Amino acid sequence: MATAAHEVTPIDASANPPAESMVVRFAGDSGDGMQLTGGQFTLSTALAGNDLATFPDFPAEIRAPLGTLFGVSAFQINFGSTQIETAGDDLDVLVAMNPAALKTNVQALRPGGLVIADEGEFNERNLAKAKYDANPLDDGSLAKWQVIRLNISQLTVDAVKPFGLGNKDALRCKNMWTLGLALWMFDRDRQPLIDWLKNKFAKAPTLAEANIAALNAGHAYGETAELAGPMKQHALPAAPAEPGLYRTVTGADAISLGLVAGTQLADLPMFFGGYPITPASAILHALSRLKEYGVTTFQAEDEIAAIASAIGASYAGQLGVTSSSGPGIALKTEAIGLAIMTELPLVIVNAQRGGPSTGLPTKTEQSDLYQAVYGRNGDAPVPVIAARSASDCFEVAIEAVRIATTYMTPVMLLTDGYIQNAAEPWKVPDVDTLEPFPKKYLEEVPADGFKPFGRDAVGARPWVKPGTPGLLHRIGGIEKAVGTGNIDYSPANHQAMTEARRAKIANIAVPDQQVEAGEAGGKLAVVGWGSTFGPIHQAVRRMRRRGYDVSHIHLRHIWPMPANLGALLKSYEHVLVPEMNTGQLKTVLRDQFLVDAKPLNKVSGQPFRIVEIEEAIATYFDGIEGNEGGDVPVDTTQLPGSEQGHDDGSLREATSPQSA
Repeated sequence: MATAAHEVTPIDASANPPAESMVVRFAGDSGDGMQLTGGQFTLSTALAGNDLATFPDFPAEIRAPLGTLFGVSAFQINFGSTQIETAGDDLDVLVAMNPAALKTNVQALRPGGLVIADEGEFNERNLAKAKYDANPLDDGSLAKWQVIRLNISQLTVDAVKPFGLGNKDALRCKNMWTLGLALWMFDRDRQPLIDWLKNKFAKAPTLAEANIAALNAGHAYGETAELAGPMKQHALPAAPAEPGLYRTVTGADAISLGLVAGTQLADLPMFFGGYPITPASAILHALSRLKEYGVTTFQAEDEIAAIASAIGASYAGQLGVTSSSGPGIALKTEAIGLAIMTELPLVIVNAQRGGPSTGLPTKTEQSDLYQAVYGRNGDAPVPVIAARSASDCFEVAIEAVRIATTYMTPVMLLTDGYIQNAAEPWKVPDVDTLEPFPKKYLEEVPADGFKPFGRDAVGARPWVKPGTPGLLHRIGGIEKAVGTGNIDYSPANHQAMTEARRAKIANIAVPDQQVEAGEAGGKLAVVGWGSTFGPIHQAVRRMRRRGYDVSHIHLRHIWPMPANLGALLKSYEHVLVPEMNTGQLKTVLRDQFLVDAKPLNKVSGQPFRIVEIEEAIATYFDGIEGNEGGDVPVDTTQLPGSEQGHDDGSLREATSPQSA
């Protein structure tokens, strides 16, 4: 996805615009360019200074059959003049490029929301593919929504006719017509998109001009039609933000930048060995463009070769990094055990997706936590950390590098398909504020002799580059003798080495767990990890405004866990754990701290909606003082930044796009 940079000045940061937001979803066939349309709309939104969060949702097939329900590709963006932490619950605007897109997405539209439909695609053949018995644009089934029907296909063909394109090529421009209309609706500048098109089609200027013409035609349609119906221009001011330079990032972007920053802070070169797999492949793509920072990338022939090459690079003195998703991590498991036995630094990124097996390649899930914490033969502990959002991936990647190099261990970094593909603004940090943690190799024989598996104060063995004079040593997967590293099968030695490896991981310095919202102690703690942060945080904020004694705790360090976590959890009467699996963190918390954690599970391939967590929270409260119904009658319109049914915790000033 294209990125945008935006400078927030101190004057901008001190502005206090009215808090409001909009949720828009573009949906169509896989070949309609919905991901590109959404990505470019995101770019224009970032340049306008709005806060935003996106949710690309597309099928696993490279090109699913046209017009089918399972071939629908969608891109959702939540943007506004307030803090945005999720991609949105209910849609305000749905752009449906065909009947299948309408059928699979319209139920997510709030009552009174706006449908913009390409009526040119609502022919008998496409209606049949979408399992419609009658045209929904005519039969009254869309009565609870506002509907604008435009023949976008024909309008696009007319707009690009001067460029002599064939009908097929002309129709490929209809996503730009649609984008032009969306830019007009939300008062966005077209020029950055025009510049992007000229650059993208620099070698095919006719295609560039045709797409620009379609973009301008869609924009002009909105300007000149001044549609007497529901579509009006709706301008959202920039969101308040700290002064600084901002750019849009996906999780894959932020992980890649964080890995580079981490290796720079450790004063190490990086070797990335990867094999293409959805949704992790974007990390390989991003790192391949960063060679000037001492990054070597290698696309291996399979998952095993990818991690084996990374381990070899770590043995040679570089930081080895690899990435995959659940099925690929399963293939890498034996090699992860080798890295544990050889005690070499290694970062393993797991961009989780729906499983098991091939599962749901393009859908999100958090079902690899057991695999990360326990999924190896033997007693083979590794540190596990999880990112909460796209921008958080930067810090988490640095933390993974720090732990791997400080403790000479593999580290598992968990993201998921939602984080990996979603975009949000990220404040570019001042590199001078990032604390270095340089890693030194052992280059001379110590006075008391060289012990390849001797340990320092944190339990880490020395890192020796092969070929260093006087420091010849053996590594491999067979058990090593304490200190010397020689092969040793004896029972006492295996006991000692197993305990040493366990203690090294158990004693990793992990920051104490903080409470994200609410108090330390009370009625209910909602505990999450990974990409559930946004919906949990907003749900807890809403419920606290309504008088509920509920707090939010979110884990970054999954293994080892913060030392204060057990006492913190026991300070609440109840613990609720929402996660996109069948209760894996819940089980770990019960095991480690003997707390009666309860699960809230979702394994649909879709992120949690805020309302789902709100409803689960409400079940713990039979009634609140002064309100037998379990809800305090608070006027939320008087609360700063409060929500009126919208998902981002913001005040909705307008109920529909026409209320500009």
